Amino acid sequence: MKSNRYIRQTQLREFGPLAQEKLQNASVLVVGLGGLGIPVLQYLNAMGIGRLGLVDNDIIDETNLHRQVLYNEAEIGQSKIEVCLARLKEQNSQTIIDVHETFLNRDNALGIIGNYDLVVDASDNFPTRYLINDACIIQNKPFVYGALHGFEGQVSVFNYKGGPTYRCLFPVMPAASELPSCDENGVLGVLPGIIGNLQALEVVKMIAGIGEVLSGRLLVYNGLNTTMHNIRFSKNPKHSNICILQESYQVPCSSDLEIDALKLQDLLQTDQPHLLIDVREPGEFMEDRLESAVNIPIGELEDRQIVFDNTDKVFLICQSGIRSMQGKYILQKRFPDVKFINVHGGLNRIRASEPLV
Repeated sequence: MKSNRYIRQTQLREFGPLAQEKLQNASVLVVGLGGLGIPVLQYLNAMGIGRLGLVDNDIIDETNLHRQVLYNEAEIGQSKIEVCLARLKEQNSQTIIDVHETFLNRDNALGIIGNYDLVVDASDNFPTRYLINDACIIQNKPFVYGALHGFEGQVSVFNYKGGPTYRCLFPVMPAASELPSCDENGVLGVLPGIIGNLQALEVVKMIAGIGEVLSGRLLVYNGLNTTMHNIRFSKNPKHSNICILQESYQVPCSSDLEIDALKLQDLLQTDQPHLLIDVREPGEFMEDRLESAVNIPIGELEDRQIVFDNTDKVFLICQSGIRSMQGKYILQKRFPDVKFINVHGGLNRIRASEPLV
């Protein structure tokens, strides 16, 4: 280790040379070399992580360039992993870098993940996310989660020191139509950099043993109004007792327990009985809400008394559709005879459809 390279962080009293040594001895696997994976890798590599593992089997596309800022126009069509490897070596020649030029799947997940201290999920699909979760539980390794949806990003840490897992937050893989990918829904170019850097920060905190790790908390960042909210969630022991991988991690068929946000707008204009629950935090609700909505934050859904007033349909809405999906699972378990419907796209989709004034 070069004596002066990391001096600006080792001189921090809360960090120091001992934390730097821990980084040097650590190994981190990053799954996905896209918008999230690039900032994670660049900063971990710059900060002195001893060993990095790269997992991807994609090529650079022109549509990647607005957010995957490691790549340039001349590299369109080239392997992401080869370009990324070359850049990381130029950035820090001391880092040991392993390349796994493949997509993570049921057959290779345990073998690859088993070689690293922790995993960063920088993927963009639910099958990979659930696969990472289950493999990390089996091998008792934490993983850092990051997700993007329009102008919203999420970060959390799962399976950290026996803490909650990804399935404690999202027990069931959503149907194919419930939450589209960035390719379908779009993402503002700067957002992956913000969320990826927050993921990298959680990695550093875990390895160095500093600060408070985002275990049992989901950080939700809204880029449109520059707000952050922490949503606490509890461990469910049944989701920690995974001993083998599932036979398949395919996305389930589409669910009928959802409605497009724009179709909800039409429904609200009719006299059809309904209950619309906004699961965002009170501050978000006060800033922007639908007139008929009732605010019950997602952290209160498990215990709050709810009166349904003879309606057979209850709609759940949030900013983008992610938290309301989780809310649907929570309430369906409490009230199995009531039909709960997630509002796909949330308020973001409704507001985006409104004319500019």
